[in-house]
Amino acid sequence: MEKTMIELENAAQTLKLLGDKTRLTIMGLIKDGECCVCEFVEVLQMSQPSISQHLRKLRDAGLVKEQRRGQWIFYSLNTSHATYPIIQQILEQIPDQKEKLRALEKAGLRIQCDL
Repeated sequence: MEKTMIELENAAQTLKLLGDKTRLTIMGLIKDGECCVCEFVEVLQMSQPSISQHLRKLRDAGLVKEQRRGQWIFYSLNTSHATYPIIQQILEQIPDQKEKLRALEKAGLRIQCDL
């Protein structure tokens, strides 16, 4: 019985985090790959500290992974998280975010993160 409560708590925490439009958009952006903070700043038109706070919440919950490359930190989905099946189903129901990343590429703004 206790195991069910822990799983229910994890699901509730994940759903709470994804209930925020910014965090849900971030998750949609990294659904098929990885992005760095500067890309989120451009796509979401928000300040870097604000984006970092959202990413910290997602990272602390274990929903995203981060990898440092030089001065850049790249974020990707944590597909081994216990609630990943829920996340995957939710991300399939929202509009695809790839077009936003393509627009960054056309503007040359994805390249600035490459080392």
